[in-house]
Amino acid sequence: LIMLPMWMNFLLRTYAWMTILEKNGLLNKLFGLFGLGPFDMINTQGAVVLGMVYNYLPFMILPLYSIMTKIDNRTIEAAQDLGANTKNVFTRIVIPMSMPGISTGITMVFVPSVSTFIISRMLGGGGNLLIGDLIDLQFLGNAYNPHLGSAISLVLMVLILLCMSILNQFNGDEDREGMLL
Repeated sequence: LIMLPMWMNFLLRTYAWMTILEKNGLLNKLFGLFGLGPFDMINTQGAVVLGMVYNYLPFMILPLYSIMTKIDNRTIEAAQDLGANTKNVFTRIVIPMSMPGISTGITMVFVPSVSTFIISRMLGGGGNLLIGDLIDLQFLGNAYNPHLGSAISLVLMVLILLCMSILNQFNGDEDREGMLL
């Protein structure tokens, strides 16, 4: 069910959220059935966050699901047999064994989300400026300053590479194949 929306185009998913959140949208009509007035849900920061979570959450869940299904149930049962409660099993067994999936998910979500611009433009009405919006405005907006847009893009690329190298350092030294840096 999480992956089903991913079969549809990214732009179409964002347009769908626009029709759901607009003043005469499905959500406001549903609220109207309960006597609640129409709410301004589109062109807000909440709409941008909702759109980004909806579009990028499957990219985090897929690697986590993939790695967590490989955790041997006998390991969890052994920890419980040795007296570990549910919290300890989760924090001392599940999370450490899921770290490769967590780091892969962070990588798969961080890079596109830090450079996105279409979600904030469509769901935020252009009032919520993200880094991708700033770059887009330099190339296609009224500001038209491609030199500044290129400089911002270069700084963003360096910051992304820096973050990815830091993330790779936290992955440990057990397997260096396939690492970014």
